[in-house]
Amino acid sequence: MKQRYMVIDVSLCHDCNNCFMGCKDEHVDNKWLPYTDEQPRHGHQWMNIQHTERGQYPRIDVCYLPMPCQHCQDAPCAKAHPDCISRREDGVVMIDTSRAKGVKELVDSCPYGAIYWNEEANIAQKCTMCAHLLDGGEEIKMPRCAHSCPTGAIAFYTMATMEMEQKIREEGLEVYRPELGTKPNVFYKNLYRFEKAFVAGGILKDNECAEGVEVTLQGNDVNCSQTTDCFGDFKFDALLPGEYTIVIGSKEVKKLQVEASVNVGSIVI
Repeated sequence: MKQRYMVIDVSLCHDCNNCFMGCKDEHVDNKWLPYTDEQPRHGHQWMNIQHTERGQYPRIDVCYLPMPCQHCQDAPCAKAHPDCISRREDGVVMIDTSRAKGVKELVDSCPYGAIYWNEEANIAQKCTMCAHLLDGGEEIKMPRCAHSCPTGAIAFYTMATMEMEQKIREEGLEVYRPELGTKPNVFYKNLYRFEKAFVAGGILKDNECAEGVEVTLQGNDVNCSQTTDCFGDFKFDALLPGEYTIVIGSKEVKKLQVEASVNVGSIVI
């Protein structure tokens, strides 16, 4: 059977919160039984937009990571509570609205923090990938978050596993926190913007911004070059922690230990 997938491009997310509000609009004051009870107006973030800030002034950037339930193939929540949670044939992980009553421990079974407790309904809840829309006769056959996203940061696909594997290879898709081994059906593009570091700086020559200067970064299995822009700036991204050297021409101009994104400031040549 074809699987349901979400692909989220973090480089296109600007924290507009349309996905969050679309989720609220669909689930607050609406009971989509047996899929899920109504979502509380406050406290639940079935689409939880995380953010990180990288670098130092003036060379900084901010990245946003929309985080729904990851709909894992090897879901820890389903392992911990198999009577309450199951994974459908199409890959959507669901909480049983009758069997899960009163089982508050479900909240702590998700390593992504994607399960929330509804005190009034006495049940744990999470993103259902809007399964009621996928299964019903409605014109919209996708989750409301994807339908509401104005930049295309959240995309929804129904495809065979082999098709998705090809897409993963071609687009360089990744899963968030792969060390958990949960095999999510939610994939991310440009995830380095959230998880990895950059080295940025500027080149000055004769007290002016030096455009077109070739700058090389070496170290930690990296050896890449680029030319400075019209502001004399350069930026090497998607770096892992480690020791790096900035080289201009054949001269090593700066060594640095990278643990997080760093602005090295202006380098005079």
